[in-house]
Amino acid sequence: MSKKTIQKIIALVLVFLVLSACGFTSLLSKIAQQVQETSPTTELRTDATPTAKPALPEPAVPGFNPELEDNQDLLEALYEHVSPGVVSIQAAGMRSGGSQGTGFVVDTQGHIVTNYHVVADQDTIEVHFQSGLKSYAEIVGMDMDSDLAVIKVDVDPSELVPLAFGDSDLVKVGQTVAAIGNPYGLSGTMTVGVVSARGRVLDSMRQSAGGGYFSSGDTIQTDALINPGNSGGPLLNLRGEVIGVNRAIKTSGISITGDAINTGIGFAISSNVARKVVPSLIEKGSFDYPYLGMTSLSNISLGVQEALDLPRSTGVYISDVVQGGPAQKAGLRGGTQPSQVQGYYKGGDLIIAVDGIEVKDFSEMFNYIVVNKDPGDVVVFTIIRNGKEMDINLTIEARR
Repeated sequence: MSKKTIQKIIALVLVFLVLSACGFTSLLSKIAQQVQETSPTTELRTDATPTAKPALPEPAVPGFNPELEDNQDLLEALYEHVSPGVVSIQAAGMRSGGSQGTGFVVDTQGHIVTNYHVVADQDTIEVHFQSGLKSYAEIVGMDMDSDLAVIKVDVDPSELVPLAFGDSDLVKVGQTVAAIGNPYGLSGTMTVGVVSARGRVLDSMRQSAGGGYFSSGDTIQTDALINPGNSGGPLLNLRGEVIGVNRAIKTSGISITGDAINTGIGFAISSNVARKVVPSLIEKGSFDYPYLGMTSLSNISLGVQEALDLPRSTGVYISDVVQGGPAQKAGLRGGTQPSQVQGYYKGGDLIIAVDGIEVKDFSEMFNYIVVNKDPGDVVVFTIIRNGKEMDINLTIEARR
C-alpha cells in the first residue's frame, strides 16, 4: 500500500476508537469498505520495473485502433501546416471555355506551381487563397512535356506560405501520402492514400511530327483520390514535403481535364522533375526536355522476344530512329527486317544499360534520363547488336 493509503487507514482507526462508544460502528465499517474499494491494491515494489498500464475501455466506435491516434494527429497537423500554401485556381478564356485547378506557393515572391493544362490558353487567371484573399495571376512559364506551369501573384509576402519540395527518389511504394486540392470546386479538400507505384511513363501534352505524343517520365502513381480540379495541387509525404504535382487520373484512358470518376489510380509529376523544371520556368519561361529521337517497345513479351530473335526479354528494344535525331547521329539502329509477327521488325539494337546502370524496360531508361540528364549531356548506352555487347555514346538534344 502507498504511504497516503496507510495514513488514511490510521486516521480511520482513531476515528473508530472515538466513535465506537457512540454506536457508529456500522457506519464506520461502511466507510472503511469504501476506502478499501477506492484505494490502489498494488503493493510497494522493491525493483525499478514499472507497473503495467491499466486496460483501455472498449472503444465507442467498433474497429477503433488506439495506435492510429498518432497518425490522425499527424494528418491534422499536416493539413493545418500545409493548406495555407495551397490555392484554388479559376481560369477563363474565350477559346478554352475556362478551367479550374489547384496550385501551391513555392516562394515569397509570389510564384505558384500548377499544371500546364490548367492555365494554357486562358485569358484571365484568378487565385483564391485559404485566407479568403483573391488575386489575379500572370503566367511566368509553361512546359507541355512535364505538364507544369508557374504563375505569379502580386500580394503581400505575409499572405504567402511556401511549400518545400522533397526528394521523390526517396519515395517508397506503400508509404502514406496526402493530396490537397480543389476537386469539383471544393477548395481545401484533403484526401489520403498510399504510393501505388513509381516511375510510370505517361503521354506528354506535346504532339510529335508523326502525330503521336512524346513521353512524360518519372510519374508517381497513387490511390489518394484525385479528381478534376485537383490538377496542379501537391502530393505530400507525412513530413509536409511536396513529393509530386498531381496531374491526371486513370479511367478508361488517362483523363486530364475530363469529368470522369476516379478509379483509385492517380498520377503525379515527381518532385525531382519539378525541381528541375520550375527554376527554368521562373528564369526563362520554358524548359528544354531531353530528346533521344527513337521509338522503342515499352516492354518485351516472350513471344516478341522469340519473333525478334532477342537474347533476353529485358531491356529497351529500338524499333525505329528519327532521321537526323540524336539516336541516329549516335549510330543506334532500329529494326528493319520483317519478323513472324506483323508490325515487328528484327535487327534493332537492344539497350540493356544506361551509364552503366542496368535497365529492364523503357520506363527505367527514360526516367533515369529525365531526372539526371539535360540537353547537351552525353549518355552511354550499353546495347546488344547481333549478339555482341557494345557501348554507344549519345548526345542528348532538346525537344522541338
